[in-house]
Amino acid sequence: MEDAELKVGGFTLKGWYVAAALPLLGSLSGGIYYGYDTLQRFYAVEGGIATVVEASGSFDSKAGALSSRIQTLEQAVSDNDVRGLNSKLSSISTQMQTILEQQKTLLELRSQVEKSTTITDSLGDKLDVYQQEIDDIWDAYDSLVDNPLK
Repeated sequence: MEDAELKVGGFTLKGWYVAAALPLLGSLSGGIYYGYDTLQRFYAVEGGIATVVEASGSFDSKAGALSSRIQTLEQAVSDNDVRGLNSKLSSISTQMQTILEQQKTLLELRSQVEKSTTITDSLGDKLDVYQQEIDDIWDAYDSLVDNPLK
């Protein structure tokens, strides 16, 4: 490698010069690129900060509107006694349980009434038959009394 020579633009470079210069040039160019990239990122962050600062003015107005909405909600909560809803819900739950128990009792009574209706309907039919038989017996008795020889 010591004997190798390179002629560039009127200069004669020995091989070991090139071998020693390439890593240095590579490191130097990498450092320059890294510095350039870092500087570009810094400019991008700086531009982002400027955008945030510009937009922060609108945040103040939105924060004021949001604050008034929060106050309105707090007022509505206090006006509607939201904290007292727990006791009211507990009362409603107890009332619902009572209603369900009464509904169950009413359904049992309904089934008993339906059974009673069925029984009385069949009794009515039997009573009609008995009444017809009694009427026939009276008719026969009346006909015997009116004409005993017949």
